[in-house]
Amino acid sequence: MKTLGFIGMGNMAQALCTGFTASKKISASDIYAYAPNQEKLNQNAKKIGFIPCKSLKEVVSKSDTIIMACKPYQIEEILSEIKNDLSGKALISIALGWNYEKYAQHVNVNRPANSDYNHTDIENVRVQFVMPNTPAMVNEGVFLFEKSNSLKEDERKEIKELFACLGTVEELPDNLMGIGGAVTGCGPAFVDLFLEAYADAAVKYGIPRTTAYKLVSQTVLGSAKLQLATGTHPAVLKDNVCSPAGSTIRGVTALEEQGLRNACIKSIDAIMNK
Repeated sequence: MKTLGFIGMGNMAQALCTGFTASKKISASDIYAYAPNQEKLNQNAKKIGFIPCKSLKEVVSKSDTIIMACKPYQIEEILSEIKNDLSGKALISIALGWNYEKYAQHVNVNRPANSDYNHTDIENVRVQFVMPNTPAMVNEGVFLFEKSNSLKEDERKEIKELFACLGTVEELPDNLMGIGGAVTGCGPAFVDLFLEAYADAAVKYGIPRTTAYKLVSQTVLGSAKLQLATGTHPAVLKDNVCSPAGSTIRGVTALEEQGLRNACIKSIDAIMNK
């Protein structure tokens, strides 16, 4: 990968672009971007350092790897304009719902050699679907790489390393991308509800709102880092805090009575069964 092009420059694209350049794995001068709002695009270009483009065809022509970072509903129209210009390029899609097979319905994708489909010419577009989440904006993201893809092996390794600069990279089988996205993509909103609720409780008993958010957020961050660093089962970590007849076990009991764990599972059920 010598040059990288973004189609769309919203919050997620800005986070990726900033993280990629900060990693030194690619220079800002080798990153191009196009977005319909040219004024905002130019403002972001000055802030981040990428090179703004005036058209879709310009960004595609100047980039060997394209990141489709626009709204999902915009992609079909975009592809109708540029699909003939994508030959020989890698296309990384971070748009929800636009996985490998969906792109295959719209562009002449290069099929991996071990697929059930006829292997096509190497000059066709190579596709990889990646599902990000919003904590990528603070270098704590989760990036789910769909197993089905048609990137070259060394190319995929390079792209995984690039995304790893902004968080954790995991590969999932195609049939698990949905549940993976439900947990990691929707999960931040559920955690935010949790943060807000405990901050409200802190405010109820006298802690100022700003301090309450700081205390609760740091507690969640610290607890998550402790689990990741040690690999300890969450139940064991919970037990370590629960003294016999103590305050914590009383709080845990109240949460169980209110069905916290069941509510968490039901929130995922609601997404998966929509």
